[in-house]
Amino acid sequence: MTRELPGSFTFEGHRLAYTDYGAGDRVVVLTHGLMFTRRMHAPLARKLAADGYRVITLDLLGHGESDRPTESWRYSMPAFALQVLALLDLLEIDRAVVGGTSLGANVTLEVAVAAPERMHGMIIEMPVLDNAIVAGLLTFAPLLFAARFIPVGVAGVASVAGWVPHGNQWVDVVTDTLEQRPAAMAALLHGVLFGRIAPPKAVRRLITVPALVIGHQRDPIHPFGDADTLAADLPDAEFVQARSPVELRTDPQRLTGMITNFVRRRY
Repeated sequence: MTRELPGSFTFEGHRLAYTDYGAGDRVVVLTHGLMFTRRMHAPLARKLAADGYRVITLDLLGHGESDRPTESWRYSMPAFALQVLALLDLLEIDRAVVGGTSLGANVTLEVAVAAPERMHGMIIEMPVLDNAIVAGLLTFAPLLFAARFIPVGVAGVASVAGWVPHGNQWVDVVTDTLEQRPAAMAALLHGVLFGRIAPPKAVRRLITVPALVIGHQRDPIHPFGDADTLAADLPDAEFVQARSPVELRTDPQRLTGMITNFVRRRY
């Protein structure tokens, strides 16, 4: 059985949690979607680790087992990117393939802007660019409102989620997401929604880190057009169309094979 070691470290006064799968000097770092946790990438991490890679999944600030401060200024894509780089520094990893889903995809782009020399490649699933702004606001603005002005509702949902039995991968992912703290959730959503969502097009065109971009049809929060546009913007990108927004979660063999092949070629 592949080793799985939980760990944590302090970054700018706050605890960040991670899990370290496998071993070796071929490293992949994976980050999660907004309000999700590192648990969402456990199946992919285990598969890559079984193939001989070391995989680290990170709970970004405000998520999962990491600290959840209530100041909105602490939450932004560039700030999350610095957390990924701090993880690499902690574990004395010079370079890695860095990837993520949704929020994590955009964080990956920010890592490539801040420190491209630390990356062998990027795995970008469900990037959020201009085409997603309206759907994103319609989805997350009500959650921000609820967290600010109806905190008892958010706390009630979290309390109910805490009673759900754990043990199933995706039940655990969903309950992790529902277990929110109102003030921290409000700060997180405020910081993300009203900050820099992604590097602008002019900056994206200068990112030379090789990328695997995965796009989905029929997903308004992560429009196909954003993934397609990003793949066109990046000088060295491969584009893969998922069969559905949940293919990598419910029928992962095809996409996992493509991701594994991409990582293999980057090393």
